[in-house]
Amino acid sequence: MNSSSIARQLVRRRHAQGFAYIWTLLLVAFMGVGLVLASDLYATAARREKERELLFIGHEFRNALERYYASTPNDGRPRYPLTLQELLQDPRSANAKRHLRRLYADPVTGKAEWGLLLQQGRIVGIHSLSPQLPIKQDNFLDEDAGLRMKAHYADWVFTYPANLFIAQKDGEKKSGLSLGMK
Repeated sequence: MNSSSIARQLVRRRHAQGFAYIWTLLLVAFMGVGLVLASDLYATAARREKERELLFIGHEFRNALERYYASTPNDGRPRYPLTLQELLQDPRSANAKRHLRRLYADPVTGKAEWGLLLQQGRIVGIHSLSPQLPIKQDNFLDEDAGLRMKAHYADWVFTYPANLFIAQKDGEKKSGLSLGMK
């Protein structure tokens, strides 16, 4: 072999090493983009799951409020509970009567705190305290039609009866209802 052929082989090796380096950089870049896309998909799927949980828990509270209201005490007047604890252990009954198995945590905030809708000091509904924008904006059950096109999870209100909350034209809440915090 002469010196010119050795020089050409060295140049080819350097070019080959340069291309391998470029391909490695491109592979790392594509993997990074793929991971970003996968993490976005995962985050969206996780938020959708939290929304499904919020709907389930809201229905559980609504059903518990319905059972509490329907369980008329001795005076014959149905009423709503004063606290959420009364849904766990109904104080109006001598026997242990549970309308709700446990007080659920808000799946969106992760806290066991709920916004309370009060009417004459009694709880008629609950709502999340999260200011996040919901992903789900439509295709709710008929009983949840009031949840359509809401700007925040905090606007997802679960009352008994389901249509107790009536929005006014200017977006204000129906008179007689007040928001309380727990």
